Amino acid sequence: MIRLGTGRLDRVVAVGAHCDDIAIGAGGTLLTLCLARPGIRVDALVLSGGGGEREEEERAALAAFCPGADLRLTVLKLPDGRMPAHWEEAKAAVEELRARTEPDVVLAPRAEDAHQDHRGLARMMTTAFRDHLVLGYEIVKWDGDLGPMTAYQPLSPEAAERKVRLLQEHYPSQRHRPWYDREAFLGLARIRGIECHARYAEAFAVTKLTLDLGE
Repeated sequence: MIRLGTGRLDRVVAVGAHCDDIAIGAGGTLLTLCLARPGIRVDALVLSGGGGEREEEERAALAAFCPGADLRLTVLKLPDGRMPAHWEEAKAAVEELRARTEPDVVLAPRAEDAHQDHRGLARMMTTAFRDHLVLGYEIVKWDGDLGPMTAYQPLSPEAAERKVRLLQEHYPSQRHRPWYDREAFLGLARIRGIECHARYAEAFAVTKLTLDLGE
């Protein structure tokens, strides 16, 4: 297993189609980054859920997942499950995000996700952030769309447990879902950990990666 770093990280972009996407897909990675680098800037964009209970959940959750960070969160009101019909609005939001930050890494849904909102946002990100490292996170759900991944962020047992605890604490609106439980989240993290010789991990799809091995 080869471990490659990105150098110093000062800015991160994290995007989700829905409130809780970022936390489910990359919450452990955000915890790890923010605890290691106090003051890191996190620009977050969520396309749906604005103006209600879901936005309140998201703001409290991401504040907890990004301790000590300079968190700048925007939550829009695009309708859940209808993003393809609101492509122009979503695209404008992504372009506006790109215009105001120059991130070292981007956390976004992966292009192979079965949910049309996730998949559409993923395709926008690799176009808008074409000169950046874009890590496509995975979300476990009924579709059965999990598959081989190409990049891993190992998580300490403490970070993995903290992620699960924060998911349960901050998203009460999702607790009724049959897949939204401790076993699902920690089980996937354990499997991804096995794949990268760690106890726990989050896994990401990388569509394109430029190496500089000469320095």
